[in-house]
Amino acid sequence: MSQQGGRPTGHEDDWWGQLYDDTEDAGPAAAPDSLDDRFASAAGAVNTGTGVPAPREGEQDTPPTRSRAPWEATRTTTGPTNLTPGGDPPRPADGPPAQPADTAPADPADRRAAAAAPVSGPRPSDTHPPVATPGDAAPPPTDTPPGPAPTRTPTRVDLPTLPPGPLDFVGSGPPTYDAEPTALPPADPDDLDDLVADTVLDGAHYGSCTLRAASVRGDSARFRGEPRRDSLLTARFGTGDHALVLVAMATGARATPGAHRAAAEACHWIGRAVGRSHARLAEDLRAARRGDLKSGLHRLTDRSLGKLRASATEQGIDPEEYSATLRCLLLPADTDCRTRVFFGVGAGGLFRLRDGEWQDIEPRVQDITGEPVVGFGSLPAETPEGDRLTMDLGIPTPPSPYEAAPEPPREPFRFRASVARPGDTLLMCSGGFAEPLRGEPELCEYLTGRWSGPTPPGLAAFLADTQVRVKGYADDRTAAAVWEA
Repeated sequence: MSQQGGRPTGHEDDWWGQLYDDTEDAGPAAAPDSLDDRFASAAGAVNTGTGVPAPREGEQDTPPTRSRAPWEATRTTTGPTNLTPGGDPPRPADGPPAQPADTAPADPADRRAAAAAPVSGPRPSDTHPPVATPGDAAPPPTDTPPGPAPTRTPTRVDLPTLPPGPLDFVGSGPPTYDAEPTALPPADPDDLDDLVADTVLDGAHYGSCTLRAASVRGDSARFRGEPRRDSLLTARFGTGDHALVLVAMATGARATPGAHRAAAEACHWIGRAVGRSHARLAEDLRAARRGDLKSGLHRLTDRSLGKLRASATEQGIDPEEYSATLRCLLLPADTDCRTRVFFGVGAGGLFRLRDGEWQDIEPRVQDITGEPVVGFGSLPAETPEGDRLTMDLGIPTPPSPYEAAPEPPREPFRFRASVARPGDTLLMCSGGFAEPLRGEPELCEYLTGRWSGPTPPGLAAFLADTQVRVKGYADDRTAAAVWEA
């Protein structure tokens, strides 16, 4: 390779030939193949010239001596293509032969100047009519019509009114305990199935209703490292329009070591009983047989809680300590059936949000020590007037040889069947959520704003709503809400 500014000295400087093979360069080609010839070939193929420019003084005609490629136009004009001052000058008549085009200039700066040199004019072609040059050609057509550009005006978008965001607490001040779990319950390595998760969340959509359910450990249990005493069960029995959805929640007795196990067992017993009778229960729901539903569900509840007491006896535990409240909700999957049935035993809450107002629709019962009322609680043997009831004829029932005879619960049986309206929200909850709802109006106002929207909240939003705390209420919270389309 020659020094900067020098001319190629021979074939030993043909560096790109050495790059691709080790053979010596055969020398310059016999036919001229300069930048002028290559441009003439491209210009003839495109034929963008508008006329034949006259050769400038001192320029010589260089007729083509190589064969024309199929894509090249025939060149019959005289004179080489004019180059700008940055290109190679034409070869003088008595000068040395010109450097072939496929031999690069020695200096990299010279190579860049030769590659970037613009062409001063096009070459004509005999095979195509002349057309306008690219500089004179009209711009490509666009979809914009001629005339001034249209003026864009801002458009107002009316966004829907969103419910307020979730809160940490309501009331006069923050609760005593932390908002997040602190201590985990103790674990037995040989009985890990006994562990209870801090939070349970579930949901579904059947027929015309949307279900959201959650069970959360209370602030005091989180602080002390105690297990959640509430238990939640959501189950579907059957398929299609004949399916039946059961939501069951139970709360174990306070300050007892096996409270969480008793609550879980109560949910399992009622779940098995309802599941085995779901076909008959779904038929009674569609036919609105209120009396049959009440008596049948009363019997299933008594039997389930009776088995819970029998289980306590088998474990050597006092049945009073191994007990639980039980609250259930039946929802038919049939779109045409809007009957919703609540039943259970023990404290809690049943509320309905209708037209922006909360209604406490919990069935009222008298204290178990007072005078019994026909139609509520465990059916008594006779009415206050002394008339015997047909469901209890005084005939003793022999105990079953396979299982202990169920004992009626101490708590009265609660039942309510109602017809839902579009837009209603039905809420069933344990005592840990019912008590702050009844005792803190600000919590009701908050849930009204959150749950009165056109669509039900998602699972995460529902969980956040059920965890809004109120000072003085630190028990477990379990809630199931149903939105009617």
